[in-house]
Amino acid sequence: MAFSTTMLAWSVLEFGKFMDSDRQYALEAIRWATDYFLKATSVPGFVYVQVGDPYGDHNCWERPEDMDTPRTPYAVSKNFPGSEVSAELAAALAASSMVFRPVDRDYSARLLKRARMVFEFADQYRGSYNDSLGPWVCPFYCDFSGYEDELIWGAAWLYKATRAPSYWLYVVDNIHNLENSAVKKVNSISYSTGGSFAEFGWDSKHAGINILVSKWVLNGSLNFSPFIPNADKFVCSILPESPTVSVSFSPGGLLFKPGGSNLQHATALSFLLVVYARYLNQANRVINCGNVVAKPSRLVQVARSQVDYILGSNPLNMSYMVGYGNKFPQKIHHRGSSIPSIDQRPDRIDCNGGTQYFLSSNPNPSLLIGAVVGGPDMNDSYSDSRADFAHSEPTTYINAPLVGLLACFKGHPSSLNPL
Repeated sequence: MAFSTTMLAWSVLEFGKFMDSDRQYALEAIRWATDYFLKATSVPGFVYVQVGDPYGDHNCWERPEDMDTPRTPYAVSKNFPGSEVSAELAAALAASSMVFRPVDRDYSARLLKRARMVFEFADQYRGSYNDSLGPWVCPFYCDFSGYEDELIWGAAWLYKATRAPSYWLYVVDNIHNLENSAVKKVNSISYSTGGSFAEFGWDSKHAGINILVSKWVLNGSLNFSPFIPNADKFVCSILPESPTVSVSFSPGGLLFKPGGSNLQHATALSFLLVVYARYLNQANRVINCGNVVAKPSRLVQVARSQVDYILGSNPLNMSYMVGYGNKFPQKIHHRGSSIPSIDQRPDRIDCNGGTQYFLSSNPNPSLLIGAVVGGPDMNDSYSDSRADFAHSEPTTYINAPLVGLLACFKGHPSSLNPL
C-alpha cells in the first residue's frame, strides 16, 4: 500500500499536468492512503503495518461488507523493528507532501513532518519486520531484498521534498551497501539480495533510487557515480536489442521477469524508463549498451509498447484492464467482484458462503472497472480463471505506475518525447 502510494504520488509529480480533470481523483486516492498512514503512525514509537489475520482472510471468500475475520492490528516498534515498511511509509508521506504542497499547504506540511519522524524511527531502530512479525507477514508479504534499499529510498524522497543536505548525505553514504551481494533465507528459501540495479517493485527499490536521484545528478551538481552508471545498466537490462538484456519477452512483446503478477514488472519498469527518458532528454544525453546506442525516445518506445500490450495490442487482442475495450478478463481473483453486490443479494454471505461464487464458471457479477490483473503467461495465453491468482489477481502496485504512464502518453499521443 505504501509503495502504491509513493508511485501514485510520483506519477502526479511527473505527469500530473497531463491528467486534466482526472488529477483530482488521483489526489483523492493519494489522500485516502495518506490519511490512513497518518493514523497508522500517530502513536509515537509505533508504526502499525498490518490489520487483519492473513490466514483468516485468505481462508474466507466474502464481500468486504460481510467480513467478520479478526481485525487484529500489528505494529513494529523499537523493540520489534520493521525498517523496510516504515521507510516506505516515510517515502510515501514525503512524496505525497509534494503533491499537496500547491493545493493544501497545511496538509502537505503535516505529511512532511510525519515523514521525517517515521524515517528517523526506521533508521534508528533497524531491523526487518520478517523477524518481528514473521508469523503474520510471511509467507504473504515477506521482505526478500532487505531493508537497506527502503531506507535509502526514503532518504532520497525526503531530500527531494526538503532539499536538506543531510538526506542526500545519507543516500551517498549508504548507497554502496546495495552493491554488496548477499544471500538471505526466508522460510528456508534462499534469495539473492543486494547489487540489484535492475530490480524495482514493492519489495526492491534499487532501480527506482537511481532513476529518482538521476535528475539531480545529471545537472552536474551532485556525485555522478554510482547512480548514473547503475541507471544506465538498468536500461540496458531491459532493451531487447541490448547485449546485456536480462528480462524476457513473450512472442507478442510483453516484458517478463520471474514471479507472479508479471504486469507489476511491465508497469513499474516502464514507468522508470519514461521518467529516465525525460531526465536524459533534458540533459541531452544517450545511453550506450555495449555497441548499441539508446536515445531517450527508444526508452519511451519500449515503455509505450508495454502499455499498448496491456490495453489490447497483443496476440489475443485482449485488454488486461477490466472494463476497457471489448475483451477483458471476466473472472478476476477478487472477492468483492466475484460475489453479487448487496443490491443484488442483500442477505449476509459468510466466510464459506462465497465459495460457490469462487468456483463458478460464470463471469464476475460486479466489474472492478480499471483494475489491471497479473496478465498472460510467457506464451501470451490467458486462462481467465479465478483460481489462477498469479495471472488473474489485480493489485494496486500494478495499477499505480500505470497511472503515470497513461497520463504521459495522453499528453503526448503522437510524440516519443515525454517532455
